[in-house]
Amino acid sequence: MFDPDDLAAIRSAKDEWEDETLDPVLDRFGERKEEFTTDTDGHAVDRLYTPDDVGERSYDDLGFPGEEPFTRGVYPTMYRGRLWTMRQYAGMGTARETNERYQYLIDEGQTGLSMAFDLPTQMGYDSDNEMAAGEVGKSGVAIDSIHDMETVFEGISLSEVSTSMTINAPASVLLAMYIAVGDEKGVPREELRGTIQNDVLKEYVARNTYIYPPEPSMRIITDIFEFCAEEVPNFNTISISGYHIREAGSSAAQEIAFTLGDGIQYVEAALDAGLAVEEFAPQLSFFFASYNNVFEEVAKFRAARRMWAKIMDERFGTDDPDSKKLKFHTQTAGSALTAQQIDNNVVRVAYQALAAVLGGTQSLHTNGKDEALALPTEKSVRTALRTQQILAHESGAADTVDPLAGSYYVESLTDELEEEAFEILETVDEKGGMLRAIEDQWVQRQVQDVAFERQREIDEGERTIVGVNEYQVDEEPEMDIEEVTEADQERQRERLQTVRDERDDDAAEEALAAVHDAAAGDANLMPYLVDAVKAEATTGEICDAMREVFGEHQGGAAL
Repeated sequence: MFDPDDLAAIRSAKDEWEDETLDPVLDRFGERKEEFTTDTDGHAVDRLYTPDDVGERSYDDLGFPGEEPFTRGVYPTMYRGRLWTMRQYAGMGTARETNERYQYLIDEGQTGLSMAFDLPTQMGYDSDNEMAAGEVGKSGVAIDSIHDMETVFEGISLSEVSTSMTINAPASVLLAMYIAVGDEKGVPREELRGTIQNDVLKEYVARNTYIYPPEPSMRIITDIFEFCAEEVPNFNTISISGYHIREAGSSAAQEIAFTLGDGIQYVEAALDAGLAVEEFAPQLSFFFASYNNVFEEVAKFRAARRMWAKIMDERFGTDDPDSKKLKFHTQTAGSALTAQQIDNNVVRVAYQALAAVLGGTQSLHTNGKDEALALPTEKSVRTALRTQQILAHESGAADTVDPLAGSYYVESLTDELEEEAFEILETVDEKGGMLRAIEDQWVQRQVQDVAFERQREIDEGERTIVGVNEYQVDEEPEMDIEEVTEADQERQRERLQTVRDERDDDAAEEALAAVHDAAAGDANLMPYLVDAVKAEATTGEICDAMREVFGEHQGGAAL
C-alpha cells in the first residue's frame, strides 16, 4: 500500500518520536504492564502501529466487498442492503414451551430461529431411554418424533423464516423432520431456508456428542450434501464450527485453522463421493465464536474469509466465486460469561456482538446474561435481542462496509492471524489431515494447552476477569432461573408413549427396516429418513437402525 521510500521516512519519524516524546514519558511513568497480548497464546500488541506494520501489501489483498478474496465481506453492500439475521438460540424443555418462546422472539423482532436441543436428542436417544434420565429438556428442546417438530413450528411459516439447528450426529434425522413438516404445511422444499450444524469432526475434538464412527458419519454428511443440492437448495447443509473449539480453550488462530481444516476434510469427502465442488460448496457455512478482544475478533473474521477463498482456489481449483465465499454465523462467547455479577455479562455480550458485526457476520446470536447458570429467562433473552437491535439501528456500525479496514493495527493483526493459521494448517497436513490429527489427539492437546495456560493466568491474577478475580462483591442477588422439572420430563415421556400407541406400527417398522438397508448399502440415506419420520418412527429408533449398521464411536478410541 505504501512506497518503500515513504515507509523509510515513517520509520525515521517514529524513531524520532520515540526519542523525543515517548522515552521521557516512559522514564517518568512507565506502562501498566510489561507486555500486552490479545489473549492467551495470542499476539503481542505493540504500543503503536504505523504504515510500516502493513508494509508493501497491495490493496488487491484486501479487495472490495463481494469480490475475491472477500477480506472486506462476501456481499457488496453488506448491512446497507440487509442487516445480519438476528438468530437467538432457544429451546425450552418441551416443544410447546419452545414454540411459545419462538413466537415471543418473532414478536420482539427476531429475524431467524435457532433450535437448541436437549442432550438426549443430540445423542440420538428418545426421552424414555435410560440414557436420557435426568437430562430431558435440560439443555434445549426434546424432539422425539415429527409431532414434536410440528408443535415447535405451529403457527410459524417455514417459507418466511430461516431456521438454524444446532445438531450434529443425528442432524440427518432432524433435517428430515423439518423437511417433513414443510411438506405437511405445503411449503415447496426449495423455499425452506436454514442451516444444520452437522459438523461431526469437531465433536471428536470438543463436545463429544458423537454417535457413529467417523467414516459412516462422513458418509451421512455427504449424503446430506447431495440430497440438499437437489431437493433443498436454499438450506445450508453444514455449519463448520470453530465455536466449540474456541469454547474448549483454543486461541483465535487455532479456531481459524482447525475450523478451516475441518472444512477441507468435508470438501475432500464430498469430492471422494463424486460431487463437484460447485454442487455443494455454496451451501457450506461456518460458525465462529466472538470473544472480548474486539480487534482480534474482527481481524480473525477477516483473515478466515481471505484464507477460505485462497484454499478453495489453490487447493481445490474452483473458479466459482460462490464456492469461495466464507459465510458464517457468530455466537457470543459462552465461556466468557461469569456466574458472578451476571449483569456484567450484558456488557461483555455487547462488545462481542460489536466485534461480530464489524467483522462481517451473516447471522448472530447474543447470549443471555444468565446463560452461565441456566437456560435464559424471557427477560434476559429480550435484553440480548435488544443488544443486536441497538447495534443495528443506533450505533452506526451497520452503515458502512468493513469500517475498520485500513487501520494499521487491524490490518497487521489480520495478516498475523492468517500467517499463524496457515502455519497450523501446514502442520495438520504434515500429520495427514484433520482426521489423523484428531485421531492422534494432537488437535485436542493443542487446545488443552492453551486452555490450561489461560486458567493459570486467571488463577494467578495475570489476566483480569471483572467480578471474578478483581472487583468482587460479597453478596450476589437471587436470580430468576429457568428450570425443567421432573414433571416436565415425565410429560414428554408420556407424549412419546402416546405417539407409539397411536401410530401404525407396521408402517413404522417397514420404514425403519428401509433405513437399516439403506445404511448397509450405498443408497442416499435422506429419502429413507424422510419416509421414516413421516411414518412416526422416533429419533431414537431411527438412530438405532443406523447404529446397528454403523456401530458407535467409543470416546478415546482411535478414529
